[in-house]
Amino acid sequence: MSMTVVVTRNVSDRTRGFLASSMLEMAPGVYSAPRLSPAVRDRIWDVLMEWFVAETEASIVMLWQEAQMPGGQAVKVLGEPTVELVELDGLVLTKRSSPTVSQ
Repeated sequence: MSMTVVVTRNVSDRTRGFLASSMLEMAPGVYSAPRLSPAVRDRIWDVLMEWFVAETEASIVMLWQEAQMPGGQAVKVLGEPTVELVELDGLVLTKRSSPTVSQ
């Protein structure tokens, strides 16, 4: 079990209420759970993914400790911008997807 943090932006009251029932709301849109099991974390993420289709201009980021990942933490993102942690020459960097340009 490890510390899990969820940061939200422009989500519905339904999503905020669900997260507040599962985790402690440390600041508006910032949720934390000090000892969340991987199974519970996955169930929370499944609900967030299911409900996210009804969100507009929202984003959700979930972070937790994961020893096998660059920087010792894992990240999941719903919405924009998508984020990936990568290791480059011993440094952990945040890689963001480039926005697609329509012509």
